[in-house]
Amino acid sequence: MKTLKHLFDNNREWADAIKKEDPEFFSSLAKQQNPEYLWIGCSDSRVPANEIIKLPPGEVFVHRNIANVIVHTDLNCLSVIQFAVDVLKVKHIIICGHYGCSGIKAALDDKKHGLIDNWLRHVEDVIRFNEESFVGLNSDEKFNQLCELNVKEQVKNICNTTMVKNAWENGQELSIHGWIYNIEDGILNELEPCITSLEEVNIK
Repeated sequence: MKTLKHLFDNNREWADAIKKEDPEFFSSLAKQQNPEYLWIGCSDSRVPANEIIKLPPGEVFVHRNIANVIVHTDLNCLSVIQFAVDVLKVKHIIICGHYGCSGIKAALDDKKHGLIDNWLRHVEDVIRFNEESFVGLNSDEKFNQLCELNVKEQVKNICNTTMVKNAWENGQELSIHGWIYNIEDGILNELEPCITSLEEVNIK
């Protein structure tokens, strides 16, 4: 039976390196979780949240799914948001998509992929909502455009969750950010200004 020993070896090397730099790191980390950021991103293995923004364990609360989608009936995602906002009191929620997203590509290619097609319907809705934005674009441009539009749509979705709306109504400090990551150069970009109130959502 394969035990993936090399991954345990990697883990030991990683932990030893951190303890060498800060002997109290893990003991302090174990006592509390107090992140300021909730990262909602894609499950793609090329888009690791902490590494991209160079923050250590304990600094980012993370939820990932195919194509970084926020669905109003997805209790997994909604539970993460509720815990982050109501319990952890995060100050920032980052929705981060990325160029070259396989989920986005699958939503564009008009082929059958199995169970995932049900999930990708939410991305296909983004296409339907923004048909005029794709007029005159070639396939690569459509792909990149949908990666960006999907992030913007998910920003709207999270702003309209009961957890975020209640937080703003109660005066809680909370900002929603829509970002995109370029896997070809490792650079993040903000797609639009952050949203800090329901009034700003209604303006858009």
